Amino acid sequence: MTETEPAAPLGVRDDGGIRFLIIDNPPVNALAQEVRAALFEALEQADADPAVRAVVLMGAGRSFVGGADIREFGKPRQPPRVFHLIARMEEMTKPVVAAIHGVALGGGLELALGCHYRVVTADARLGLPEVTLGLLPGAGGSQLLPRLVGLEQAIAMITSGEPVGGRRAVEIGLADHVVEGDLAVGAAAFAGARAADPLPRVRDLPFPPIAPEAFEALAEPVRRRAGQQRSPIACIEAIGAGLQMSFEQALAFERRLFEELEASEQCAALRHAFFATREAARAPSGTERSSLRTDRVTVVGAGTMGGGIAMCFANAGLPVRLVEPAAEALARGMANIRRAYDATVARGRLTAADVEARLALIAAEASTAAALRDADVVIEAVFEDLALKQDVFADLDRGLPAPAILASNTSTLSIDAIAAATGSPERVVGMHFFSPANVMKLVEVVRGEKSDPQVVASIVALAKRIGKIPVVVGNCDGFVGNRMLGQRTVEVDRMLLQGALPQDIDRVLTGFGFPMGPLAMTDLAGVDVNWRVRQARGQPLAAYDAMYERGRLGQKAGRGFYLYEGRKPVPDPEVEQIILGLSEAAGIERRPIPDEEILERLLFPMINEGARILAEGIAARPGDIDVIWVHGYGWPAWRGGPMFHADRVGLDHIRRRLAHYHERFGLASLAPAPLLVELADAGRGFGTLAAAFSGRRKDAE
Repeated sequence: MTETEPAAPLGVRDDGGIRFLIIDNPPVNALAQEVRAALFEALEQADADPAVRAVVLMGAGRSFVGGADIREFGKPRQPPRVFHLIARMEEMTKPVVAAIHGVALGGGLELALGCHYRVVTADARLGLPEVTLGLLPGAGGSQLLPRLVGLEQAIAMITSGEPVGGRRAVEIGLADHVVEGDLAVGAAAFAGARAADPLPRVRDLPFPPIAPEAFEALAEPVRRRAGQQRSPIACIEAIGAGLQMSFEQALAFERRLFEELEASEQCAALRHAFFATREAARAPSGTERSSLRTDRVTVVGAGTMGGGIAMCFANAGLPVRLVEPAAEALARGMANIRRAYDATVARGRLTAADVEARLALIAAEASTAAALRDADVVIEAVFEDLALKQDVFADLDRGLPAPAILASNTSTLSIDAIAAATGSPERVVGMHFFSPANVMKLVEVVRGEKSDPQVVASIVALAKRIGKIPVVVGNCDGFVGNRMLGQRTVEVDRMLLQGALPQDIDRVLTGFGFPMGPLAMTDLAGVDVNWRVRQARGQPLAAYDAMYERGRLGQKAGRGFYLYEGRKPVPDPEVEQIILGLSEAAGIERRPIPDEEILERLLFPMINEGARILAEGIAARPGDIDVIWVHGYGWPAWRGGPMFHADRVGLDHIRRRLAHYHERFGLASLAPAPLLVELADAGRGFGTLAAAFSGRRKDAE
């Protein structure tokens, strides 16, 4: 075996007539311009070298290729582009084998589709996630993938962005072989065995024929789910081009669509959400890497949240203890967990064997002492009552020695007040999962006044370990998400009394892009849940209270702000009469409220509260607020989040509209926040705060 000097970022070595080209651009081998240029040159050299019988394309480190270099988005691309590399491989006189481990995503998978063969490890993941950034595959993926896997599978992969595993890739025809053992050795053997064979090109395979009505049947659910988001619909258009155009024409059409999407506001918003999510997962300055163990986890409370949290750990393959002293409640909690898993099996997302394996990781314990045995982290998930949580934490503090971490799943209560019930407040932290915990990605990691930075860092790392998106926030009433939501809820109640009906408000917010309106969401979560939280905070709201007092508790009761036929909300004339009566009793003359005003009053008070949260240091960055709302509250990702949206609308406009409502209704909560005023006066946006934070962080590092 001979080796040549690697030309960064591409390693080159020969082994028995097999030329290995090894992409080496940490951390994910993104296809930056220097990588593309080196690879193009190496392909030329390999094709011209008579000693080379076949080429194996690999990635160094943990992955094949994680995708394009997203830092290049929105900028002029320098050649060669990924489609130039694919065209060059298609001209090769020797086979090129993509040897895939880790991930092959986006442009990385398109590069592999341009190879003659693809071999994979069993745990590799292959996908085209461009749609999640407001884009579509731009290097031929919309035309190459259907030729290998068929239209139904290609549409599912491209429009969802979801990857498939290595074995599944072979099953559907995306890959040719699963390599067991050393990937390089297996790939070399595979390539050598095919060195003399005719070279198969994916582009030469026929595009799957399908009747127009059958294609429309596959496309219609995508359009319905996409709503106002453009990229999934553009993906359908690009794939459909293969039915009507030549291969080259369809490629050109795909690139035009890519360029259109790349220049769009939606793409900018989704890129912002992507980068903000990545940045939020980094612990803020002031925390540090932790050596604290977090392997043995106990969840206290087997209710809806506790059971969902336990499932999070089991889903990540981690053992967890679920403790509930009441035997009946424990049995009910485990039954609910099984029911949730069975529903996943019914949807085809898990096998029965998967369910049994996950259930085996959840140890149900009625004895608190047994459940705390050797625990590294205890997550409290009992009823949202401060006195109860303080009692639980006092018991945990006595029964569990340091340095074990005590975390609360409280959604609104003060972490400092909970920690005060212990003798070691430094090891107390908030770990606010969102409901349903086993589905929602977001976790607010709440930093108490005395929380040890190592404890905070440990919980951030633990959240990432179970596949969650952690955002570190400060301690205040409602933290970030629920504090802002509280402002919206107050405005909803006011608008109901002033002239709007539930369906008016919900229609406007779903028209903006939310999956549900605020009143349908209240019905789903439970009107009684909303009432109890507000009672604890001393916050009466006339319309919400009226629903509770009349037993209209939401979906579970078959009636709340709406009547329910199954899960479908239906406007209820009785609710309208209740609201009209409330207006009359309060002496309010009802009026039609325009949709524009409804939207402003739903969004602008939240943005205003976000400005206060930033000024107080409760959130470190505007992007952290956006991440919380995108991943925790259904804010449409293609609108970037509330603070990003505010910059697009313009802070001066928001200030003027808030001042208008403040003057009109005389409500202090609608007075423009000082930070918002300061930025508007300077002609700046919240995004400039993020840039300043990033600069300070780099200086500190």
